Amino acid sequence: MGVQVPISHSFNLPDGREVVIETGKLATQADGSVVIKIGKTMLFCSVCSAKEPREGQSFFPLSVDYQEKFAAIGRIPGNFMRREGRLSDYEVLTSRLVDRVIRPLFPDGYMNDTQVIINLISADTEELPDSYVALAASAALAVSDIPFAEPISEVRVARIDGEFVINPTRSALANADIEIILGATKDNVMMVEGEANECSELELIEAIKAGHEAIRVQCAAQEALAQKVGGKALNKRVPAPQEEDADVLAFVEGLIKDEVIKIAKSAFNKEERKNAFEVLKASFKADTLEQKGEEFAAEKKALLSKYFDKVKKKTIRTVLLDEGIRLDGRKKDEVRPIWTEVDYLPSAHGSAIFNRGETQALTSLTLGTKQDEQMVDTVLDSHFSDFILHYNFPGFSVGEVKPQRGPGRREVGHANLAGRSLKKTLPADFPYTIRLVADILESNGSSSMATVCSGSLALMDGGVPVTAPISGITMGMVAENGKTAILSDILGDEDALGDMDFKVTGTAKGICGCQMDIKIDGLPYELLVEALEQAREGRLHILEQMDKSLEASRADLKPHAPRIVKIEFDKEFIGAVIGPGGKVIQGIQKDSGAVVNIEETEKSGVATISSADKDSLDKATAMIKSIVTKPEVGDIYEGKVASVQPYGVFVDFLPGKSGLVHISELSWTRIEKIEDTGLTQGEEIKIKIIGIDAKTGKFKLSRKVLMDKPA
Repeated sequence: MGVQVPISHSFNLPDGREVVIETGKLATQADGSVVIKIGKTMLFCSVCSAKEPREGQSFFPLSVDYQEKFAAIGRIPGNFMRREGRLSDYEVLTSRLVDRVIRPLFPDGYMNDTQVIINLISADTEELPDSYVALAASAALAVSDIPFAEPISEVRVARIDGEFVINPTRSALANADIEIILGATKDNVMMVEGEANECSELELIEAIKAGHEAIRVQCAAQEALAQKVGGKALNKRVPAPQEEDADVLAFVEGLIKDEVIKIAKSAFNKEERKNAFEVLKASFKADTLEQKGEEFAAEKKALLSKYFDKVKKKTIRTVLLDEGIRLDGRKKDEVRPIWTEVDYLPSAHGSAIFNRGETQALTSLTLGTKQDEQMVDTVLDSHFSDFILHYNFPGFSVGEVKPQRGPGRREVGHANLAGRSLKKTLPADFPYTIRLVADILESNGSSSMATVCSGSLALMDGGVPVTAPISGITMGMVAENGKTAILSDILGDEDALGDMDFKVTGTAKGICGCQMDIKIDGLPYELLVEALEQAREGRLHILEQMDKSLEASRADLKPHAPRIVKIEFDKEFIGAVIGPGGKVIQGIQKDSGAVVNIEETEKSGVATISSADKDSLDKATAMIKSIVTKPEVGDIYEGKVASVQPYGVFVDFLPGKSGLVHISELSWTRIEKIEDTGLTQGEEIKIKIIGIDAKTGKFKLSRKVLMDKPA
């Protein structure tokens, strides 16, 4: 049997790079599998879906896992087991990018266990594989018999030197001022996530449009590949038809619609609304038993539950669209009441509470040294990060009992959005490692945006010189039968019943981060522009409320925060500062009590000195400077007599630096013999550099020039 020849199809990115999709060579027992190739980069994706749903399955059990193989770049994992383990945060975030776009495209009611596995199996350090993972997943579904509405793809769009670039290389991306990941079908945008350097709403729309053009090409390529494969790719499974019963639907609507309208107009808070719907559901069950009997209730149980939720959702949406009434009584562009407080935690290096409606975030700031940096070790990128944001969402924040199992995918995703937004406001040269921890204490929508707001206040409270305060808002949209309602600062319930939710962060100048999930087809760009403009107004309102607690960063760090000084010096002194076997730097740390880190950059050496005690910091700083300072003519030092000679004395004035004070430079009066000066070895004297020999580098010193000259 010869080598299996795959079926393939290719397309070109706008800059001419070729992308190849092939199938039929690897993992042929999977329902669908493909390999994506671009240069040396190869992504392998397999998809499998159970033939039948599990009995009693009530939700679509889809799992998406992206994992990078270290062999892809010729590395052995650095962990103890020396093998790939649990997904890294980067792999989790990449998995979420795929999940969010493909999940809505499976048929309603499809409950079969479905698994998508994407592996990076070969890599090039310049190609960013997360730009192609959704293409791999969609292509594998396209060549399978798994029911899936239509191909999708995702691209990275970056604005570099004023031009939009699709799937830029890693080195080119470093110069981008807008960077988004866009997911879409041929006709509809479905997901946007990214960051920007305070861009305008219209600039973000232009980036989305540029990406969508590229996605249309990729969707067409998948359709062409499916035609080449034929067979199962063109004959998808037909899901079991969903049971429907117009009479049961009418019965449910008759029982609950009026009461749902009443609740929708009552402006209840979260707990009151939850209780009202629980009471309604209980009375609905009782009325069903009374009017239809136990046999009907048992036989139609699934339909009754389904239609209860369907009627409830449709009715609330109708009230909102027809009468403009939101569940909590607010206007469509109204933000819930906000209060904030800073300096809440006395021992933290900065802290803030941000409370908006029934959502509350407490964020703490900790400042550390270079030794506290977080190591980020992925297959293609190993570096240390000096900014860390952790987000915690405990069960009690929504009144539930939930085991504390560590951060899940949702927590990782929310932390990433808030972190990348706040990072845009950090000063360019700040010598500290920054860790923010956001604890969500109450939640009813937009906890990630509350994290942005509380994080900004905590940074300013801690004296971090941010470029500007930043806030965030979550928007929603309901659209049906030509009517549209754009909602500012949505509730959790509004998120569930809406057609779009998007989170936008930014300063007063522009957008810094965004995350959009669009659930309706054919969303006009004009409507997206309107929604973004309403988001801008809400964002500015939130900034005004934050200003009531703190308008800008405090002038100084907290008294108990560590102090850090950076000294830049010529590379030639690095060895002198460290000393043989590290003896010098260890001695400086021991004598001063400060922590000293030395690193080498392209141009110089850098000493980072940190301590919570000012005297300790000053002492270490002086010791470092004494080693790295280049003496110049005119400099004055306190030195020690190293040796006494008939023609003068040698004086040590800096570590490793000494010079001669000639007998004629010791005093304005004539000295016949050196003994007449009374100077002895070890004696301290004040000297000034009066010359440096150009050839030998020897220092000429004088004591007399610092004395009063006799008349």
